[in-house]
Amino acid sequence: MRHLLLMASHSGRTNMHARNLAIVWAPNLLRSKDIEATGFNGTAAFMEVRVQSIVVEFILTHVEQLF
Repeated sequence: MRHLLLMASHSGRTNMHARNLAIVWAPNLLRSKDIEATGFNGTAAFMEVRVQSIVVEFILTHVEQLF
Protein backbone atom coordinates (compact mmCIF):
# COMPACT_ATOMS: atom_id res chain seq x y z
CA MET A 1 0.00 0.00 0.00
CA ARG A 2 2.83 2.38 0.75
CA HIS A 3 4.28 1.69 -2.68
CA LEU A 4 0.94 2.50 -4.32
CA LEU A 5 0.77 5.66 -2.23
CA LEU A 6 4.22 6.59 -3.54
CA MET A 7 2.98 5.99 -7.07
CA ALA A 8 -0.04 8.21 -6.37
CA SER A 9 2.29 11.01 -5.27
CA HIS A 10 3.52 11.16 -8.90
CA SER A 11 -0.01 11.55 -10.27
CA GLY A 12 0.81 14.97 -11.73
CA ARG A 13 2.99 13.24 -14.32
CA THR A 14 1.33 9.84 -14.55
CA ASN A 15 -2.37 10.63 -13.92
CA MET A 16 -2.41 7.59 -11.64
CA HIS A 17 -3.92 9.10 -8.53
CA ALA A 18 -5.43 7.00 -5.74
CA ARG A 19 -8.73 6.45 -7.57
CA ASN A 20 -7.09 5.22 -10.78
CA LEU A 21 -4.66 3.01 -8.87
CA ALA A 22 -7.58 1.58 -6.90
CA ILE A 23 -9.49 0.75 -10.08
CA VAL A 24 -6.48 -1.05 -11.52
CA TRP A 25 -5.30 -2.87 -8.38
CA ALA A 26 -8.57 -3.62 -6.54
CA PRO A 27 -9.45 -6.83 -8.40
CA ASN A 28 -6.03 -8.25 -7.51
CA LEU A 29 -5.84 -7.00 -3.95
CA LEU A 30 -9.41 -7.90 -3.01
CA ARG A 31 -10.02 -10.93 -5.15
CA SER A 32 -13.64 -12.10 -5.14
CA LYS A 33 -14.21 -15.84 -5.12
CA ASP A 34 -17.88 -15.18 -5.93
CA ILE A 35 -17.00 -13.60 -9.25
CA GLU A 36 -14.51 -16.34 -10.08
CA ALA A 37 -16.73 -19.24 -9.00
CA THR A 38 -19.97 -18.15 -10.62
CA GLY A 39 -18.52 -16.35 -13.60
CA PHE A 40 -20.38 -13.12 -12.82
CA ASN A 41 -20.56 -10.81 -15.77
CA GLY A 42 -22.27 -7.60 -16.61
CA THR A 43 -23.81 -5.49 -13.86
CA ALA A 44 -23.06 -7.83 -10.95
CA ALA A 45 -19.36 -8.01 -11.75
CA PHE A 46 -19.20 -4.25 -12.31
CA MET A 47 -20.78 -3.57 -8.91
CA GLU A 48 -18.41 -5.98 -7.18
CA VAL A 49 -15.34 -4.36 -8.74
CA ARG A 50 -16.74 -0.92 -7.89
CA VAL A 51 -17.00 -1.85 -4.21
CA GLN A 52 -13.48 -3.28 -4.28
CA SER A 53 -12.07 -0.11 -5.83
CA ILE A 54 -13.81 2.10 -3.26
CA VAL A 55 -12.29 0.05 -0.44
CA VAL A 56 -8.79 0.17 -1.96
CA GLU A 57 -9.08 3.91 -2.58
CA PHE A 58 -10.08 4.40 1.06
CA ILE A 59 -7.10 2.35 2.21
CA LEU A 60 -4.75 4.34 -0.05
CA THR A 61 -6.00 7.68 1.22
CA HIS A 62 -5.63 6.53 4.85
CA VAL A 63 -2.40 4.50 4.71
CA GLU A 64 -0.74 6.43 7.53
CA GLN A 65 -3.68 5.95 9.89
CA LEU A 66 -4.22 2.27 9.03
CA PHE A 67 -0.62 1.04 8.90
